[in-house]
Amino acid sequence: MEYRERTYRQRVSTTDLVSFSVQVGQTDLLISASHELTEPALQAIHRYRRQLEAYIETRPPFLKSLIPLEKDGLAPPIVRDMLEAAERAGVGPMAAVAGAVAERVGKDLLPLSANIIVENGGDIYIRTDREVRVGLFAGASPLSDRIFLKISPERTPLGICTSSGTVGPSLSLGRADAVTVISKSAALADAAATSIGNLVQNPATIKKGLERAKQIPGVLGVVIIIADRMGAWGEVELG
Repeated sequence: MEYRERTYRQRVSTTDLVSFSVQVGQTDLLISASHELTEPALQAIHRYRRQLEAYIETRPPFLKSLIPLEKDGLAPPIVRDMLEAAERAGVGPMAAVAGAVAERVGKDLLPLSANIIVENGGDIYIRTDREVRVGLFAGASPLSDRIFLKISPERTPLGICTSSGTVGPSLSLGRADAVTVISKSAALADAAATSIGNLVQNPATIKKGLERAKQIPGVLGVVIIIADRMGAWGEVELG
């Protein structure tokens, strides 16, 4: 896959935290922590990439399926995360990969830092002891970078994941500039953002996307942006 500069980065406030990038193959993470943790982050990325690559090698449908696959109790934990998220959201398991990797790497780093924010292609895992603001990047929409989610520390850990039909290389069947989902599971937030985004074709279908969000167990809130219109539902605090 061609590398694309991630110009939307630095949209999460990280006062007093150290930010650093870690890249292995297609996996490109921006991590904020109490101190620099490049080496343990690299080890975690390699571990989860090996697990995913080995699983895909023996089960090729996992890579290409656009619908949920059967659960596999013998699969590595990150694969089980993705299979469960896909089943809840009604999409293929790879729709959860960015969120799943961010969450697994983030959890591995938590023993080394009380504050961890891992961003993976616009999908975020966050555990913090301070309030942070997450800016919503929505491509050419006039609302891009003007809408912020306020995340209080007691709500974390959280997954905050975004799908777009107009920005980036990820597969979306919709035309939303941004569908951002909040969930305790970053894998589920990622898969749900894809599922919801697939339904949003124009401003008139924002309501359809919000109704879909309400139907997915584990989704806490969603913000949908298309052109100059926005809709929100659930535990969403804007600021």
